[in-house]
Amino acid sequence: MNKTITIFIKGMTCAACSARIERALQKMPGVSEASVNLASEKASITYDAQQSSVAEFISRIRELGFNVPVERIELAISGMTCAACSARVEKKLNALVGVQEATVNLATGRATVKYIPGLTEPTEVRKAVENLGYGANWVQEDDQDREAQARQKEIRLQVIRFSVAAILSLPLGWMMVAMMFGWHQFMLNPWTQLILATPVQFLAGWQFYRGAYHSLRSGGANMDVLVALGTSVAYFYSVVAVLKGWHDLYFESAAIVITLILLGKYLEAVAKGKTSEAIKKLIGLQPKTARIVRDGVEIDIPVNEVQAGDVVLVRPGEKIPVDGEIIEGFSSVDESMLTGESIPVEKGPGSEVVGASVNKQGSFTFRVTKVGKDTALAQIIRMVEAAQGSKAPIQRLADKVSGIFVPVVVVIALLTFIGWYGSGAGITEALIHMTTVLVIACPCALGLATPTAIMVGTGVGAEKGILIKGGEHLERAGRVNTIVLDKTGTITKGEPTVTNVLVMAPFTEGELLQSVASGEKKSEHPLGQAILKVAVERGTQLMEVTDFLALPGKGIRYHLDQSIWHVGNETLAHSLNIDISSILAAKNEWEEEGKTVMIAIVDDRLAGAIAVADTVKDHAREAIQELMGMGMEVYMLTGDQERTAQAIARQVGIEHVIAEVLPEHKAEVIQELKNTGKIVAMVGDGINDAPALAIADVGLAIGTGTDVAIESASITLMRGELTTIAMAIKLSRRTLSKIRQNLFWAFIYNVIGIPLAAFGLLTPIMGGAAMAFSSVSVVTNSLLLKRYNPQ
Repeated sequence: MNKTITIFIKGMTCAACSARIERALQKMPGVSEASVNLASEKASITYDAQQSSVAEFISRIRELGFNVPVERIELAISGMTCAACSARVEKKLNALVGVQEATVNLATGRATVKYIPGLTEPTEVRKAVENLGYGANWVQEDDQDREAQARQKEIRLQVIRFSVAAILSLPLGWMMVAMMFGWHQFMLNPWTQLILATPVQFLAGWQFYRGAYHSLRSGGANMDVLVALGTSVAYFYSVVAVLKGWHDLYFESAAIVITLILLGKYLEAVAKGKTSEAIKKLIGLQPKTARIVRDGVEIDIPVNEVQAGDVVLVRPGEKIPVDGEIIEGFSSVDESMLTGESIPVEKGPGSEVVGASVNKQGSFTFRVTKVGKDTALAQIIRMVEAAQGSKAPIQRLADKVSGIFVPVVVVIALLTFIGWYGSGAGITEALIHMTTVLVIACPCALGLATPTAIMVGTGVGAEKGILIKGGEHLERAGRVNTIVLDKTGTITKGEPTVTNVLVMAPFTEGELLQSVASGEKKSEHPLGQAILKVAVERGTQLMEVTDFLALPGKGIRYHLDQSIWHVGNETLAHSLNIDISSILAAKNEWEEEGKTVMIAIVDDRLAGAIAVADTVKDHAREAIQELMGMGMEVYMLTGDQERTAQAIARQVGIEHVIAEVLPEHKAEVIQELKNTGKIVAMVGDGINDAPALAIADVGLAIGTGTDVAIESASITLMRGELTTIAMAIKLSRRTLSKIRQNLFWAFIYNVIGIPLAAFGLLTPIMGGAAMAFSSVSVVTNSLLLKRYNPQ
């Protein structure tokens, strides 16, 4: 059967582009017609779904060098009770045409969907969830308050249900104890038991019937099916027994099982709320108002009305409302909310300030540069939210099990009934053992094992200034065994300064610095900026240069006063056939000291050499030794010459040095290390090292406090200190350990509990209690991560 789809295509610039795509699509198997419209940027394809797929069309379009845009939406889903629910929703969403990837997080109650516009639309995604019997709403920027309110409402509802069930079940429970001790005078009348058990079954326990109905209607089965089946068997058997005048009644089993499971649901809801406390803290950091200065008058306005360009006044002890740059005043600012570093940072005119940080001493005014979703805090919140809603690869096994869990348990329960009844046990005993199997099985713990640990782990990281993008990155970071450190800006401060100047006749030191600094004024290289800074500090009058050209990996070239100047490294000098023997001794000596030497050449002769040193960051050696102590193999990667690189490496204790690597080749070095079987983490500044960060198993970007939108990195270290690398790895390892513990207990609980129930070693009440507390124990184990301090 043929289908017709429409795909949006970006990047077409002319009719040749659309024609090329059209020809390529027409040649694909099963395509009967394909037309590409350049004006509307759409491709219409009619094809046989058995011969080709949407994914293959998209892949072919991208192979041709064009882009098929992918949109991302988030849905808040209500009504999911266990891993079987989230697995079924995820399966349904991934089956929609045009959905590239859908992940559903049971702990957060959210679905993240990446889809191709035109092939499906957000309304279709939402409708698919609602057709399964669950509620679905779009997640908005300001949904956190509503989400918290909804969670509190759910907790209150569970309290009411549990209270009703507990009050009515108490007499039944007391009767059960009396029966165990032979106190028959305390036995309740059968009709009294029926009157007490019925509201528990159908009022307090209504959520299980409703959930089971929606689940079965959509062709699946979840925890609600197990609870509804198990308790209904005990309840309706007892109803028949009352009507028939039989003696064996099990109203107390059904009622107490529901009561215990409701208690477990309440405790689980409370515990799940605590896993997202990091987000609540971040949101609570932003002040509600800002004091702005307009026409010389100070006025207080809501922070959401502040605009870029406004001038804001901040007094001692106040929170800074939004991001900006100080224009007047000096102070120290506590940025621990951003970086995890408690020591205040000195600020003055030109310094950047970040919203939600705290002004400690002086007052100052600053000009607003970022507001709303563009502020550093907003970016951090989005990153943490995305991480907490993500899924780690280790969860895949649990997802597969969850998808078939309930049907398998129902089959085991039926086999249990048949086995006991067939072995000569009465129908009553067989039913009770079957009921126990149904109520002890718990898919909830499987669904909560990974996401709760990830939520807590990423939250702890955010509080320490470690922003982990998601579960996949966190899991890989926990397995890293090789760390590659970029030198400049990572091991060193990235703020080099001139230390030595060697001048060749007829130039003087002042003339050499003037000529070189005039050229470096147009360069963005930190070494050139160091020379420029020294010249400016000395009051040197800079000159205009022409025909400036950057020579990657070598230096720069420019025209000045009828002469051609080259400033760069030894490779540049050799390429120009310049004899540097007269400065070689000084150059070698400086490089032995870890300095970088820049050779100045005018026309075809030497003009001199300038040594520039970049100092090693504080605590760099201790941090690197700590990484080695954790079993890491540490490499230093740099574009510097071997001798300079080795000098820096000796200062910090690194044995493995990869020097003289051009920026564009850093990614190749990382790939070569990965090819040897190493799990590699690359640490860089997130800008120049983007390709290497992206290709590494884990990319760690050293942030600057405000630069948090680093797309290429898996983890952003806000503090800029090497000590946070070890902290990030330790946190990842501990979180991964918690996930493994959770999955182990979730699996072992069911592996042991279900057979025990099937062999008659447990009662329904024991099974209900075990089920109620299995998921609570998993969430509680995850919450223990909050106490972990990865120092």
